[in-house]
Amino acid sequence: MKTFILGTGIALGALLTGPATAQDSDPKDWAGVVQQARGQTVYWHAWGGDARINAFIASVGDDLQARYDVTLEHVRLADTADAVTRVIAERSAGRDDGGAVDVIWINGANFAAMKDQGLLFGPFAQDLPNWGLVDTDANPSILVDFTLPVDGFGSPWAMFQMVFEYDSAILPEPPRTLEALRAWIAENPGRFTYPQPPDFLGTSFLKQALYGVLDDPAILLAPTDDVNYDAATASLWAFLDEIAPNLWRQGRTYPANEPALGQLLADGEIDIAFAFNPGRASAAIADGELQDSVRTYVFDDGTLANSSYLSIPYNAANKAGALVLANLILDPEIQARAQDPDVLGFQTVLGLHLLDAQDRARFDALELGIATLAPDQMGAGLLEPHPTWMTRIAEDWAARYGTGQ
Repeated sequence: MKTFILGTGIALGALLTGPATAQDSDPKDWAGVVQQARGQTVYWHAWGGDARINAFIASVGDDLQARYDVTLEHVRLADTADAVTRVIAERSAGRDDGGAVDVIWINGANFAAMKDQGLLFGPFAQDLPNWGLVDTDANPSILVDFTLPVDGFGSPWAMFQMVFEYDSAILPEPPRTLEALRAWIAENPGRFTYPQPPDFLGTSFLKQALYGVLDDPAILLAPTDDVNYDAATASLWAFLDEIAPNLWRQGRTYPANEPALGQLLADGEIDIAFAFNPGRASAAIADGELQDSVRTYVFDDGTLANSSYLSIPYNAANKAGALVLANLILDPEIQARAQDPDVLGFQTVLGLHLLDAQDRARFDALELGIATLAPDQMGAGLLEPHPTWMTRIAEDWAARYGTGQ
């Protein structure tokens, strides 16, 4: 779920397709893909800001090597847009094959920009052998990323929903609506904050707040150019202006990202944090990083939900290895590992009813953790707004509140 926004605007027009190259692989010929992949080194460009995620990616690399003789190199990103910008620069330079980026962990504005500009290989996702285990009936949002059809240009590998984290020993009953949170912040100055946009989680808090302040949140599913943007966001800026003096450090500085926000909760500097991974708190408790009295909750009227994808640039040098990686990460063993709260606590994209008994048992054996909500406690998953909202409110936030740390 960790992607960040492009610093440039996005024009969502007719879909272009990248030029085919002699090195393109056909996922319909899976035996040929596996054979072509052997000996390749796949460069997976993915957010590198979390030690658990980095360790998980390394473990996937071990499986990739053992099963397919493919080496995985994790190119750790601070901002997913860096990988997108590199692909754009390569196309501008005429490098239509042999590109440096084989796979990107992506969604949102970055996915929209690459898809719109014809920078993605595919469609390929529905041709992966493990695609039949993906539960698109129960989770149709897997096929739509931030209101935009994925069209097979990204293979989903994890689902996420925003949850709020709090220490139940200090705060027995947390605020369960945005209005209740507004009142709580005023009564408890210095005990809440959010990451600094354009950080993905920080901008997500702004979108969550928009859902809470708008009379008609349905406008968020349209591009910002199609609505009265200034009128729609006026209540958001009023809300942020009101809470800013009562934030941690009086809103003069903000944590950089999700790990920094979680550390403030662990250090007792704030009482409420939030994350897009419902199992993050349980994993942190298991690692001794959070008190075992920390619990999670969602707003009564729902919280943002989305999926993360693996996409392959049109000019990737090692498409076969990238396809093998995308299929491997849908393997039930790998998906169960990701859902284990001692590892990541990510929500699987697989349908458990689609698995055989042995693979279903992997999930049934998982203890979700003391801080992880059961699936029937997660409440409504709110659709992600059109990606132009993320881009524009992040830019406006920086103009209003500054970019200094």
